[in-house]
Amino acid sequence: MSGFDRRSFLKASMVTAAATALAACATAERATGTTPKAAGQSVMGLVAPSMDEVRVGLIGVGERGIGFVHHFSRIDGAKITAICDTDTLVLARAEKAINEYGRDKPVYFSKGEHAYRDLLNRDDVDIVVIATPWAWHHPMAKEAMLAGKHAFVEVPMAGTIEELWDLVDTAEVTQRNCMMMENVCYGRDELMVLNMVRQGLFGELLHGEAAYIHELRWQMKEIDHKTGSWRTAYHAKYNGNLYPTHGLGPVAQYMNINRGDRLDYLTSVSSPSLGRAAYAKREFPADHQRNQLKYIGGDMNTSLIKTVKGRSIMVQHDTTTPRPYSRHNLIQGTNGVFAGFPNRIALENGGTGSYHEWDENMDAWYAKYDHPLWTRMGKEAEENGGHGGMDFLMCWRMIYCLRNGEALDQDVYDGAAWSAVFPLSVASVSDRGNSKDFPDFTRGVWQTAKPLGIVG
Repeated sequence: MSGFDRRSFLKASMVTAAATALAACATAERATGTTPKAAGQSVMGLVAPSMDEVRVGLIGVGERGIGFVHHFSRIDGAKITAICDTDTLVLARAEKAINEYGRDKPVYFSKGEHAYRDLLNRDDVDIVVIATPWAWHHPMAKEAMLAGKHAFVEVPMAGTIEELWDLVDTAEVTQRNCMMMENVCYGRDELMVLNMVRQGLFGELLHGEAAYIHELRWQMKEIDHKTGSWRTAYHAKYNGNLYPTHGLGPVAQYMNINRGDRLDYLTSVSSPSLGRAAYAKREFPADHQRNQLKYIGGDMNTSLIKTVKGRSIMVQHDTTTPRPYSRHNLIQGTNGVFAGFPNRIALENGGTGSYHEWDENMDAWYAKYDHPLWTRMGKEAEENGGHGGMDFLMCWRMIYCLRNGEALDQDVYDGAAWSAVFPLSVASVSDRGNSKDFPDFTRGVWQTAKPLGIVG
C-alpha cells in the first residue's frame, strides 16, 4: 500500500474496532447508577507517546476559541495545522491572527455544521481543541478520539450521564486522552492552595465550597451570534447547576477526587426563577423572543455533595442576580481554612495566632506557597493573558505533557465527574432535593490511583 492508503486503512480499522467495542457498552446501564462493564482499558495516568511537535486542530474560534489561536501560536512545540468554524467572520479573524504571528498557514474549514469532520480526517492533526456550544462537546470529542486524535474539550464535557459514560468508554477503547479544559485549575490562587493542601497546612480536609456566580443577563441580548444566542435557552429548559466545573474542579483536586476519594451523591435545590424574566421584560419589546421563553432555571442553585470518605462540598450556580463575581474556592481542614473572593486564611497552628480572625495579607503566603509551576511560568502566563494567565498556562502545560511523555493533569474521569453535577442537580431539583448518586466513572480505579502531584 502507499503511505496514504495504509494510514487510511489503519484509521478505518481502528474506527471499526472501536465502534464494535463501544456498541457493547451502549446499554441502559450507562444512564443509571449501575457501573457498566469496560470495553477497553483504564486511561488513568495515560501517557501518550511523546511528540517533538504537537499539531493542533481547532474547532470553534469564536468567543472562547480565538484565545486558543493566540495561546498555541505563542507556545514552542505547538503548531496549528487546521481550524474549523461555521462563522466565516470569526474564521477570518483567526486567519488574521495566524498571519500576524508569522506562522505557517493552517487549512481552514467552514462549509456546514459537520465541516469539522474534514479536520478530523487529516493526518497532520494530533490533538483537537473543541470550543463550541455545549451540545457539540460530546459528539465532537467522541469523533476526535475515534479518528485517532487526543480530544481537548471546553467545559462542561457533556450534558448527560449517558454522554459522559460514552466519552469515558471511547477514551478507554481508543486509548486517547479526553481532557476537559478546566482552566481555573491553573489559576495562581488555586495552584497555591493545592500546594498548601499537599503540604498539610490545613490538616485533614473536611469541607469545600465552590461556585460560579457571574452575572450574565447581558448575554440575552446576543440573539443570532455569540454565547447568549444558544446559552439563554438552557435557562428555559433546565433547573439545576448548568455550569459547575470552574469552582468544583480545583476543590476536587484538593480533595483527591478520583485519586483516593470519589464523589458519592448529591442533593440540590434552586431558588425561584425571577431574574431572567424580569430582565427580558425590562430590556426587550413585549413580543420579542426573549419574552416568549418561560425561564425555569432558579436564579441560584445550591448543590451539596458527599464524597465516599465523608467530606462535603457545596457548589453554587448563579448567572442571573446582580452581585459581584465569585467562585468561592473554600477549603476547610482540621487546622484551618482558606477562602477566596477575597483571599483570606485562618489557621489554628501556623498562622497569625488567632483563627478567629482572617489573615487577608497574602504576600507572605504567596512567597512561601506559590506553586512551582506558577513560579516557573507565572510571569510568562500573565504576559500572554487569558483570565489572568490561567488559560495560557493550561495550554502550555498540555503541550508540555504531550511533548515530554507525561500524563495530563486532568483526564476523562475528572471531566465526567465534575460535569455530572449538571444532570444530577437537574434530577435532584425535580425530585424535591432527594439525593442522586454519582457514577463511578473510574470503575474502582480511584481507590488506587495516585493523587495529582506538585509539578514544576
